[in-house]
Amino acid sequence: MSQHYDAILIGGGPAGSCAAAILAEYGHRVLVLERERFPRYHIGESLIPFTFAPLYRIGMIPKMKASNFVKKYSVSFVHPDGRRSQPFYFFNRYDRETVAQTWQVLRSEFDLIMLDNAREKGAEVREETTVTKLLMDGESVVGVEAMDKSGITYEVQAPITLDCSGKEAFASNRRGWRMRDPYLNKIAVWTYYKGSKREPDIDEGATTVAYVQDKGWFWHIPQHNDMVSVGVVAEGKYLTRDGMKEPRLIFHREVQENQWIKDHLATGASTGDYFITSEYSRHSRYCSAPGLCLLGDALAFLDPVFSSGVLLALKSGQLAAETVHQGLLANDLSPARFAAYGTTLHQGIENMRKLVYAFYDPKFSFRDVIARYPEAGNQITDCLSGDVIKDYSQLWSWIRDFVPLPEDLPYGDPLMENAGAAI
Repeated sequence: MSQHYDAILIGGGPAGSCAAAILAEYGHRVLVLERERFPRYHIGESLIPFTFAPLYRIGMIPKMKASNFVKKYSVSFVHPDGRRSQPFYFFNRYDRETVAQTWQVLRSEFDLIMLDNAREKGAEVREETTVTKLLMDGESVVGVEAMDKSGITYEVQAPITLDCSGKEAFASNRRGWRMRDPYLNKIAVWTYYKGSKREPDIDEGATTVAYVQDKGWFWHIPQHNDMVSVGVVAEGKYLTRDGMKEPRLIFHREVQENQWIKDHLATGASTGDYFITSEYSRHSRYCSAPGLCLLGDALAFLDPVFSSGVLLALKSGQLAAETVHQGLLANDLSPARFAAYGTTLHQGIENMRKLVYAFYDPKFSFRDVIARYPEAGNQITDCLSGDVIKDYSQLWSWIRDFVPLPEDLPYGDPLMENAGAAI
């Protein structure tokens, strides 16, 4: 069985469902191949303000407003001794009716709404379907081989395949494009609590970043149904010290390292499931090759301290879809067409990456930077809120007065030719 489409998307997460919705709305024949059946579990529940624009573009805002997702108006930071900063309220900088309010989502529900939205726009979605390889014609990807849940293997073809496979990073892993960040290689241990303490009123849905002294940080993300996502991120050798490798034991040991976390979890109970993952930050050397484009986590994933993952997935989905649409109209989907796409995402990821590096430096404090350079406050807020596609060179100059910042990593360019051996 061989079938032809205008675009094939590997994966139905936020990047894939966003791109599929836009392409289908334009009238293109779009196929999404998703390995799992939705709803399915996924970590990464906190949205940041500038997710509004891509969600608005694909018609998701009314659905988000009608959902049970907890409204998020702010972020706050907590010292190990329990002292909590004044919350950073988005409405002090942005319009209250749009960007200033976002959501804490349950990803199983959010991703299902997103995928159903792509279906409503006209995308064909096949769940429980595993992509087994890319089909090659010389150096060009011309489609994929897929296997359905019954084990039947078939081929589908398209002039462009969008890799939205998330952490699996289907194409970059197979082609040897994957690059690790030289410093940001943490591990995370997390669980979910029911009935734990929340802040009152408008702060109920706030994301809290709670420090572990000089070692790492906790996230505390309130969800609906009285649930909270809570986890700790730090260097692997710190979390697994003394030979401890059991996620439950690691988690509860670290809870004692932050008084605010300890206090807030004391009134609740863990669901009993504990998770662990490693090697957060990674990038693909190339964003595209003949017949192929990488989106979302399949292109790059950054340490999650500032909750940038879904934003970057949605932005990549929107940008890639618009680029593919224009390429289909022009009958030109060459890698060169994706140069601006790669440059734009590289800029956004590197902007956020610099703030992540600063955050992990024990000598760094947002308060100190703003005290010396008051103009830095709005720029820091913009970057942390997801307005990442702009020039922050002045901000980096100010921050370098306090701590070193990394040079840009070389990733995200299109591979113009010599794509290499077939996958």
